[in-house]
Amino acid sequence: MAKAAKKAPTKTEILQNIATATDLSKKQVAAVFEALTEEVRKNLGPRGTGVFALPGLLKIEKKKVPARPAQKNVRNPFTGELQDRPAKQAYNKVKIRALRALKDMVLK
Repeated sequence: MAKAAKKAPTKTEILQNIATATDLSKKQVAAVFEALTEEVRKNLGPRGTGVFALPGLLKIEKKKVPARPAQKNVRNPFTGELQDRPAKQAYNKVKIRALRALKDMVLK
């Protein structure tokens, strides 16, 4: 008989676990998360640096992808058929990388 898959902790469970571990109230822990969210928003926003690192865990980077012009009569590599590709507007992409400490936690 197969075991039931474990579920990821909910926001309430995370706040409760951190509050218990740090002897803070759930409201105080929630305020810390709100402040962290605001820091990420400031750094990744239009006037920010485009990079935010959570020390020892992860690094969040904003990357601008340039616009792509339309192309006509491009060969489809799978079918060999000629097709037209529409233009794509420039957009921002978010990249999240795990840092060494997080990789070590997961792999051990």
